[in-house]
Amino acid sequence: MTYYIFDGSYLGYLSAFFHSFQDRELEAVPMIEEKLESSLFATKVYINTDHERAKRILKGLEKHIAKDRVHDFYRNFLSEDVYAWRIGFKLMRSIFTNNPNILKNYADADALAFSQSIKKMGRESHRMKAFIRFSKSADDLYSAVIEPDFNVLPLIISFFKKRFADQRWLIYDVKRRYGYLYDLRDIQEVTLSDASNSNGDLAIQIELDQQETHYQQLWKAYFKATNIVARKNIKLHVQHVPKRYWKYLVEKQD
Repeated sequence: MTYYIFDGSYLGYLSAFFHSFQDRELEAVPMIEEKLESSLFATKVYINTDHERAKRILKGLEKHIAKDRVHDFYRNFLSEDVYAWRIGFKLMRSIFTNNPNILKNYADADALAFSQSIKKMGRESHRMKAFIRFSKSADDLYSAVIEPDFNVLPLIISFFKKRFADQRWLIYDVKRRYGYLYDLRDIQEVTLSDASNSNGDLAIQIELDQQETHYQQLWKAYFKATNIVARKNIKLHVQHVPKRYWKYLVEKQD
């Protein structure tokens, strides 16, 4: 087994594929240093991110498959699943060796696994769009904290830019310790200080606008008033709104 170790970026991932394809390493395993487990029999190849070679891979894919399908490889990469990364390598290799229809062949185990990876990323992206709650701070910045199972933040930013184009906002992923800040013109990636709370999670504290506090209280009151106790179905509710999201929903706070 040969590990192609890259820096964790998508361009680094594509650079690793370029080298594995060039080396004709059929069983190449893309890996980042943090996920690497010690093995006496594994070969390690450290890859430097090469933007030009990564772009050559993307352009090559676009010659064989539709642009949206090319973007699926990015979605698959953001799953942060090493197995999914390896499947991506195998499918790109197949596409470049005259099998451009492989992604449609669900009888192929790799194509099926790839499709399932894309679907789970789509579900998580959809949930984040639905469950993100912004809070307005005293300096008119709308902030939201998320903790998705997968790294879907890059996939949903354009949605919020279009929907809240007239507001300054920050969406921060506490699990991966980065976020995106929109300043009414541009979106930039940001990281915050590693201050931790008692649970060991990244603490992001903002001074809420007084009117925002009032609106949150009204929303909680409305949510409580419209909740019909006799028709309460926790199992169905959890199915649509998993508990792992509750701590970031205003209506779920005491």
